[in-house]
Amino acid sequence: MNMHTLNNNRPHYLNPYFGGVLLGLLVLLTVFITGRGLGASGAVKSAVVTTAEVVNQDQAKANAYMGKFISDDISPMNNWLVFETFGLFLGGLLSGILFGRLKKPRVEHSPGISRKTRLIFALLGGALFGIGSQFGRGCTSGAALSGSATFSFGGVIVMLTIFGSAYVFAWFARKLWI
Repeated sequence: MNMHTLNNNRPHYLNPYFGGVLLGLLVLLTVFITGRGLGASGAVKSAVVTTAEVVNQDQAKANAYMGKFISDDISPMNNWLVFETFGLFLGGLLSGILFGRLKKPRVEHSPGISRKTRLIFALLGGALFGIGSQFGRGCTSGAALSGSATFSFGGVIVMLTIFGSAYVFAWFARKLWI
């Protein structure tokens, strides 16, 4: 691979249609091998449960929600979703290094707002999405993508709700990007 021809000041990304086919094949393979689809919110849950257990083991075990995931035999971090999410991070990092997209971190924002405002709204949006993923019993990849791939009616409803509400709320949040 000739890196000089790839780094010509424009980003190089995978064709989105080809990427969609690869993602579909990955979901199919994951369902075939594990009996369930992809998802990332389970890894975050494992990290939160492990952190709570380290901070106060007795209280974490007594918690009705977290207590279900705590065992003396197996750590909550010993979950394939944790390794999947770690692999996603490493794959994105490797892609950024190989194709010259890994540069000094910057906050993209519209000229009408500050970097601080953009970061606050990004954090708020991420927190709301994380809370919503727990109410919806999964993130977009778990509930919507994998749910739809397995012909789950709930998965289709989740996907329509996610994209429909994003379409509606994008109008209100557009000034953060435009």
